[in-house]
Amino acid sequence: MSQGHQEVSIIIDKHEHKSPNPTTGHDLYVLGGIDPQNYDLFRETHGKGDDDLIPDDGSQIALKDGDHFFSLKKKLNPGR
Repeated sequence: MSQGHQEVSIIIDKHEHKSPNPTTGHDLYVLGGIDPQNYDLFRETHGKGDDDLIPDDGSQIALKDGDHFFSLKKKLNPGR
């Protein structure tokens, strides 16, 4: 780990993982075994409002110890 990076515990789809902080969206997909072709990854937010979509790219993501992430199928058809 390079200087200035710390390792934090995060939860992806109910499984605990250790991740360097900061990390990238792409690295979170890889860490969680998320297929970006079929699934989107979200960070749970506290309180009201939408959860944060995590893009599968090189954009930097600042993590907090205990952050929870979950994946959802991209093509949901409610009511079908």
